[in-house]
Amino acid sequence: MHRRHFSVWIAVAWIAIASMGDKVGAADLETRRWTVDGQVREGLVHVPDEKFRDSPPLVFGFHGHGGKAVNVARSYGLHVLWPEAVVVYLQGLPTVGRFDPEGTRSGWQKTIGDQADRDLRLFDAVFDSVKREHGIDPNRVYVTGHSNGGGFTYLLWAARGDVLTAVAPSAAGARNVLDIRKPLPCLHIAGKRDEVVPFATQQRALEGVRRINRCQPSGQVWEDDPRCTLFPSAVSAPVVSFIHDGDHQYPKEAPSLIVAFFKQHQRPDRSAHATEADPTLPD
Repeated sequence: MHRRHFSVWIAVAWIAIASMGDKVGAADLETRRWTVDGQVREGLVHVPDEKFRDSPPLVFGFHGHGGKAVNVARSYGLHVLWPEAVVVYLQGLPTVGRFDPEGTRSGWQKTIGDQADRDLRLFDAVFDSVKREHGIDPNRVYVTGHSNGGGFTYLLWAARGDVLTAVAPSAAGARNVLDIRKPLPCLHIAGKRDEVVPFATQQRALEGVRRINRCQPSGQVWEDDPRCTLFPSAVSAPVVSFIHDGDHQYPKEAPSLIVAFFKQHQRPDRSAHATEADPTLPD
């Protein structure tokens, strides 16, 4: 899918937070603000030390419904595991959800076109400003998120797959898989006892992604972890499923596995592998 171009005015302000290191395990997270279509949006940004600032990778981490950027910075810790990367944890806006019908808690748009694409516009603004200011490597751009953030990760794959390298959704369903057209390496994390996003729904997402990525039907153990299965791809877009015995909680092992997966993938020229996704998913 071609990238949509939005006319946005981006106002940027940097505010250093002296105590942030004690809160999230790193000394150099800053609050950054973008004004997109008149709405002030916030996020926490890690910029690597100067010695790592030559074309660094870029990683986005999205919280779940009701979450906060500072909390996922603490629980994901992507900037600690990969200090050479520019890491961005964005803050969602009040959003109606299945367990939040009045929309009092923060979240992300659920489908393309939802909420007037306010969060896609935010992604575009942040991506453009970070690319311009930090000279990120366009072949190493990664997205991950849990629950509603995992769903938004799939949405970004569908809507902005032309700028992404690999994705790692956690506890996310199949809602946006139907809109994916471009194969990308994917690590999906799912709990067998998840009752918020039922495991069967996540299995449907995985089946659809493996078909889009033209994966082999059988897999092999990945990273010496029997919970992780790697499905090789005919178009250099492998899928890894990390299936744990837990529920909807974000597993503590997830961040290190996600960073390991991202580091294994750098964006090649996939023009020769252009494909259209099967418009149906298995029942």
